[in-house]
Amino acid sequence: MAVRVLPDFLINQIAAGEVVERPASVVKELVENALDAGADQIMIDVTDGGRTLISIIDNGCGMSRDDLARAITRHATSKLPDDDLLNINFMGFRGEALPSIASVSDMTIDTCNGMDENGWQINATNGEIRPSDWESGTRIRVQNLFAKTPARLKFLRGDRAEMMSVLEVVKRLAMARADVGFTLNNKWRFPKNEDLLSRITSVMGDDVVGRMLEIDAVSKTNAGMKLTGYISEPTLRRASSIDQFLFVNGRPVKDKVLVGALRAAYMDVMHAREFPLCALYLTVPTNAVDVNVSPAKTEVHFLEPTHVRSFIIKTLRDRLAQTMVVARPEVKPMVMQTATVSAAPRFDFGVRADSFRVRDDITPIMPRIFENHAPVVLRECVHNVCDESALVAESVPDMPLGRVVGQVGNKYIIAQKDDSMVVVDQHAAHERITYEKLRNNKIKTQPLLTPIVVNMRTEDVIAISSISDELKQSGLHVGEFGEDAIAIFEKPADWDMNWADVLRVIADEVRANGHSSQLNEKLHLKLANYACHHSVRAGQKLDLMQMDALLRDIERTERAGQCNHGRPVYKFIPITEIDTWFERL
Repeated sequence: MAVRVLPDFLINQIAAGEVVERPASVVKELVENALDAGADQIMIDVTDGGRTLISIIDNGCGMSRDDLARAITRHATSKLPDDDLLNINFMGFRGEALPSIASVSDMTIDTCNGMDENGWQINATNGEIRPSDWESGTRIRVQNLFAKTPARLKFLRGDRAEMMSVLEVVKRLAMARADVGFTLNNKWRFPKNEDLLSRITSVMGDDVVGRMLEIDAVSKTNAGMKLTGYISEPTLRRASSIDQFLFVNGRPVKDKVLVGALRAAYMDVMHAREFPLCALYLTVPTNAVDVNVSPAKTEVHFLEPTHVRSFIIKTLRDRLAQTMVVARPEVKPMVMQTATVSAAPRFDFGVRADSFRVRDDITPIMPRIFENHAPVVLRECVHNVCDESALVAESVPDMPLGRVVGQVGNKYIIAQKDDSMVVVDQHAAHERITYEKLRNNKIKTQPLLTPIVVNMRTEDVIAISSISDELKQSGLHVGEFGEDAIAIFEKPADWDMNWADVLRVIADEVRANGHSSQLNEKLHLKLANYACHHSVRAGQKLDLMQMDALLRDIERTERAGQCNHGRPVYKFIPITEIDTWFERL
């Protein structure tokens, strides 16, 4: 069969198959064009889920007659002035959207640049241009989507489902540009010049109020790399990734590097089947990222993905790790006699846990995988025989979780902080304390006299070798053993598993995503299980001094708001809320 050049209408329909998947794709492309035109007000109207009509009106710069004529031709764009695909500062740049949409619909464009005597209208089907009474900006009407390609039309979902897809696209663009106002069907409104937290609330819902943590960090090693935005507290999560908004240089993306970094940052504070909320804005030099990866422009390629990933993980983990108090003042030891309380002691709320001696002889045996073990026990308090009035007179440091009142059901510690009642899950609290102490210990490694050699495909060997430094940080020292094998020279002590299976899973992840969290997840599970089984249990009775010691420890512990499984550690209940229970209004 002879080689032939395809006709223009077929070329455009093939391009439309890449760019225009559904009505939401049309909305995305046209709204991005409006943003590139400098619009700060964009009105979107969709009828029948986008099948019948999609209308986009913006107050951007508009086009002249000549520009309008060129706009619907293939590969025509105003957004690559230097012909440099590594220096892209616009949302749209490929010059495929308008001709592709026109090839599968009936499209008309009204525009005015404010300098011509009148506006202009073009019928994209036949290219006819005529004067228009349009006064400023641009309006694009897309009617009868896929009517020219009925085979595509039957693959659309119901009107309601398509409408929800359009809404999600508008939400992502609204999150990208809080300085721009968006209106969808005169029902969903996102006013322009909203502050980012207000825009987040408008998009994600009212339950995020007061539960988002601000991110603002600059890379110390990569010039020009910056991360800003907000992430949710670990106890605020969703059953899907629907409320994860990720942006690179202002462009909404769904990138494996960013998604993997977000998951890794929350690994030890949230269940693997749950998803945090976020609005994260990564800024990198334009020559360090390639946005010309797919026609839909939802994926990017980083020049140094490993550096990007590690920067994001460290930034987010540092933010999640901030403790409730920066530091507590040291209490000078008092020289005095001590005596163990054999009967029920007399407690005074003016006496602090610091005034009680901690017994170290009940420290549980720690796993040998860790070096420099610190005791991970709930302190057994021994009353000091001294003048308690002197202790009461001392200044009491700030206590974010308040002062202990008692215990309920041998499960929950009750405290009072200002005008709130604080309820603390004693097991979750001690589990987090234990886990953090374990995690902060250096992993003890075991050198192998005879290396473990794992035969692998050449591509898997290359994948494992590419992250050998990362594996070494987790206690696994590996190296190439020829072209088709990996040798393990050191492994975490007392950590027995099928290393061949582990390395193959890691290799698969690296080849698919460019990174692997397999080993870190296994380490997390090992620590979490140990912490769970060596912590204060629900149903264990504590005295007031033990409860106070537990609260003071959790205040100084990183990621104190939730246990290793993502369950909350404490809750604040305002007294005013309790008043409503008893109709004290």
